[in-house]
Amino acid sequence: MRRFFGIALAAAAPLLIGACESLPWLGGGEAAPLPGERISVLVHERTLVPDPEAAKTQIVLPPPSPTAEWPLAGGFANHAMHHLEVNANLKRAWDSDIGAGASDTERLVAPPVVADGKVFTLDTESTAAAFDFATGRELWDVDLTPDDEDGEDIGGGVGFEDGRLYVATGFGHVVALNANDGTEVWRVDLKGPIRVPPTVRGGRVFVVSVDNKLTALNGHSGEVLWTYQSIGEVASLLGGASPAEDAGVLVVAFSSGEIAALRVENGRVLWTDSLGAIRRTDVISAMSHIRGRPVIDRGMVFALSNAGMMAAIDLRTGRRVWDKDVGGIESPWIAGDYLYILSSDAEVICLSRIDGRVFWVTPLQRYEDEEDREDPILWTGPVLASDRLIVAGSHGVAETLSPYTGQLLGSEELPDGVASAPVIADRSVIFLSNDGTLALYR
Repeated sequence: MRRFFGIALAAAAPLLIGACESLPWLGGGEAAPLPGERISVLVHERTLVPDPEAAKTQIVLPPPSPTAEWPLAGGFANHAMHHLEVNANLKRAWDSDIGAGASDTERLVAPPVVADGKVFTLDTESTAAAFDFATGRELWDVDLTPDDEDGEDIGGGVGFEDGRLYVATGFGHVVALNANDGTEVWRVDLKGPIRVPPTVRGGRVFVVSVDNKLTALNGHSGEVLWTYQSIGEVASLLGGASPAEDAGVLVVAFSSGEIAALRVENGRVLWTDSLGAIRRTDVISAMSHIRGRPVIDRGMVFALSNAGMMAAIDLRTGRRVWDKDVGGIESPWIAGDYLYILSSDAEVICLSRIDGRVFWVTPLQRYEDEEDREDPILWTGPVLASDRLIVAGSHGVAETLSPYTGQLLGSEELPDGVASAPVIADRSVIFLSNDGTLALYR
């Protein structure tokens, strides 16, 4: 096993990626190609290239700083976590079983959260659980499946505030639990499945159901405060984007490609925008779903859609500051004046937060069997910690890259593939594998 946070691999091997020790020279030893004009059957694929002037710029990041907690999907409510600090030479400290993992019919899409010295999870049978952050010992678990339903479910996720754990389930329920013992405080039935983790801020709980309806709840009582209905979609990707909140403004992204900014106190619409399909030729890439969480940072909103559009938008006015023809289903990561994204083409990209110029692009391994292009790898991330960008794949390998150059630094084998980006708290990194294994590295 190669070192996860260790010495960089040789820069002379740009294709040395993923879990492989080496890759064959592409095309070596094959017969000469037939004459004639080559027409790509993948005309929708586009690869960004670094801006010539930006590529010469030396990237300078703010120093890493620790965070004690990760209370919501995406960290804090604005999803802008910047440059986090972790311990050097991380090693696995413990792993625990959260319950039911992914299967042929179910997907584990709910990321863990960390608060109050505990790690909270939601498995694929609607069981919420709490684990001791220091030891991994299970403290409690509670089955939230309604009496008239079976246990299988693709739930939204969990969020923490003021001693309560708020759980959004695939059965359309939002449940508030006492975070110390798991006892139920209140439950609200929103009548529609929820595949998105809740966002909790200032005593309000914001949830988005699969019919693109946003509901704001009173965190103390469960009372519905207001709602907002976006355009419905016949088909969408699995999962979705938790709303982002900052300075009294809630930014919500939907599977329709719509992004809306609303007042948190009453739901009044400030502005809307759309990151819809642009020059896409296949069914999947034409879906406008904004699955990655939007990020609010210093008065700007950053979001990208599956359909191939990324935009930076002024939080107050809704004016587009810049946009880029690049798509993805993972959340952007902001640090200083730089923006890191994982594109739909399995590329980690560093852009300017100010104007969207591209500094560097690093391709990741796209298939477990690269030669035959079989078993595609689905990547999650990136997350920035102590001068390392972390991405993790469905093939059970986590990779680290330099945020300054994009160079591959190392890799680590995980208990299983992952479907959500790692979580960072108290200088430690937590992965939740598809088999339901929760693993902490410190």
